[in-house]
Amino acid sequence: MTTGTYTVKGMHCASCAAIITKKLSKVEGIKQVDVNLATEKAKVEFDGDLLPEDTLNEIISKYGYGLIADQPEVCLNSTGSQTVSDAFRMKDEKQRELQEQLAKVQFALPVALLVFLIMMWDIASRVFPSVPNLPLPMELLNIISMAIATYMVFKVGAPFMHGIVMFIQSGAASMDTLIGIGTLTAYLYSAVITLIPSVRQLLQIPDYTYFDVTIVVIGFVLLGKYLEARSKLKTGEAIEKLIGLQAKSALVLRSGNEIEIPAEQVRKGDLVIVKPGEKIPVDGTISEGYSSIDESMVSGEPVPVDRKAGDPVIGGTINKQGSFTFMASNVGSDTVLARIIRMVEEAQGSKAPIQNIADRISGIFVPVVLVLAAATFVIWLTVGSSLLGFSVALSYAISGMVGILVIACPCALGLATPTAIIVGIGKGAEYGILIRNAESLEKLSSVDTVVFDKTGTITIGTPMVTDILPLDPEIDRASILQIAASVEKRSEHPLAQSIVEAAQREKLTLSDITAFEALEGLGVSAIVNSAPVKVRKPATVEKNMPEVIRLQDEGKTVVMIERNGKVEGLIALSDTVKEHAKNAIASLHRKGIRVIMLTGDNRSAANYIAAQVGIDEVISEVLPKEKAAKIRELQEKGKTVAMAGDGINDAPALAQADVGIAMATGTDIAMESAGITLLKGDINKVSQAITLSRSTMRVIRQNLFWAFIYNIIGIPLAAGALYPFWGIFLNPVFSGLAMAGSSVSVVSNSLRLKAKKLDR
Repeated sequence: MTTGTYTVKGMHCASCAAIITKKLSKVEGIKQVDVNLATEKAKVEFDGDLLPEDTLNEIISKYGYGLIADQPEVCLNSTGSQTVSDAFRMKDEKQRELQEQLAKVQFALPVALLVFLIMMWDIASRVFPSVPNLPLPMELLNIISMAIATYMVFKVGAPFMHGIVMFIQSGAASMDTLIGIGTLTAYLYSAVITLIPSVRQLLQIPDYTYFDVTIVVIGFVLLGKYLEARSKLKTGEAIEKLIGLQAKSALVLRSGNEIEIPAEQVRKGDLVIVKPGEKIPVDGTISEGYSSIDESMVSGEPVPVDRKAGDPVIGGTINKQGSFTFMASNVGSDTVLARIIRMVEEAQGSKAPIQNIADRISGIFVPVVLVLAAATFVIWLTVGSSLLGFSVALSYAISGMVGILVIACPCALGLATPTAIIVGIGKGAEYGILIRNAESLEKLSSVDTVVFDKTGTITIGTPMVTDILPLDPEIDRASILQIAASVEKRSEHPLAQSIVEAAQREKLTLSDITAFEALEGLGVSAIVNSAPVKVRKPATVEKNMPEVIRLQDEGKTVVMIERNGKVEGLIALSDTVKEHAKNAIASLHRKGIRVIMLTGDNRSAANYIAAQVGIDEVISEVLPKEKAAKIRELQEKGKTVAMAGDGINDAPALAQADVGIAMATGTDIAMESAGITLLKGDINKVSQAITLSRSTMRVIRQNLFWAFIYNIIGIPLAAGALYPFWGIFLNPVFSGLAMAGSSVSVVSNSLRLKAKKLDR
């Protein structure tokens, strides 16, 4: 099977998306079709041997649409589905289309507003005797209105007329079809009674025309479509910002010379020089130099971090101070930034399960509306004629039919979910929360239990010195640490490195040593300042010392410092809790979420860590292969579970959970192992992700409510259902306003997510 991603041309509403999906899905060889109105993209899975790719465009071109394949180019940040140059090209195209729409609106809207004011004046003069009649004779006004309406219908409203043609040719009806049939019907009726007065006299109908309705409806609909398109352009700003992070050029060392090349030409293994204030072009490892780097695009933290030789650097981050040279490791589509762009783009194009409701309704909406409009026309002509007379009934029949066709726009319904998803996922990317698909975002909103792995998630993941206890009153803690670090600096053991790093943090000067020896399974020894020193495990008898018992009960590893045969102090090491872990757990509790720690560590160490951060329940001494079973047990109890782990050894548990959350750090981003990836492994982002999810789902539900309510209330009003009771009849002009307002309100509501503070 081949999967292709395409830009869809000519798609304007939810029914357009439904038509494309329906028509392509019926073709033999096509397995799955996903069309996204908000991104104007289609993802098609098809049998490439049975169905050539060019055929896809031929299939839907007869319905008035076009497919343009997103061709990856050889460049630094090719994302596979949409390249950087593609993104900017598409944005330029959309902006050009927006300018064309604006030009139409700038002509149509003033004309529509002027005609609207004349309409209101005419209505007021008929209702209120104090309001004078229009200064122009009705015959002259009709001729002027017909001339303007002719231009509006067949020139400005040409897309609507094309919608009628496509409906006649293929039976595929869209929003343009509805507007086209409504305005053309009103125009043709008005033109006939204006140009052929004998018809009006024969049928004994008033000389009231609908040219003004036609003009105003087209003007307001065009305004609504322009505002909707402008708002939709804003929803994709997250991708644009990510693309803008890329460096344009790179200074590399080749054959001993420094040469500046386009960033896309950097090769793996190249030595790249970065000067102060420059963007780092690709991922790599510093080989020479020291600097302070702004990594906020990955971590979300504004404070620059120090980087030295051996440390990783990420393409797109900014070098603040100092110059350094690094070796390129990931280039092109393998860079962290390119993978982030690809992940965000794919997620924004995915569908949340809640959208299935809107999709099913949109698929049958337009045909149902056409039937309702026809039924309204017939009922007014038959039932209305017997009660009000033919001439009055005909007027209401036309108004009712046109009003229904205009107000019943499925755009708001089609935009309700995808616009919120696009903005929500983009907002998450700004916070370093990468959401793999819309389904994960939706599921996260209903999570009531969060399970954390301990090591690397709640804790830092590397041992650190936590306690230094002198046992000789004549020796202070600094001396104990200095002696131990002097010996351990020759050892390669991870605990030894932690002791040396602790001494470096306290700026202690280490002593020269001789006769260094590794004591297999016990520790190390050396001569320090002429005295024999051992840094070792506690002996059997020493394990009963109160200090050792206390430290081991806290899950810490104890090291004895022995000099001249006498134990002078203890050093305890432990994997320490992350700085913001306690606040993060408290934030989850405020959301009503139960927090569980799942770890393979021993019970004492696990309980000690859990007590520090406020964990509700501890499940300890669990093997990696057993973690998924523990998640399943929670789910069988009716819990909706999110699992947060490192994304590698917790992969089975992440897959089993309703939502898997990978705590990614540095450039080692396990984007493929979970539905959600939190950059830099910041545990605070778990709570932020849930806030984002709940806010996004709240906006989606609001959007769907308003999309439905517009039609539930508007269609009966437009049909004249309230006329028999209260004499209320919705003028088609106000139907046009309501239709435009529905789409704009839905998109505007989604854009509110851009201002959402996730820390709350």
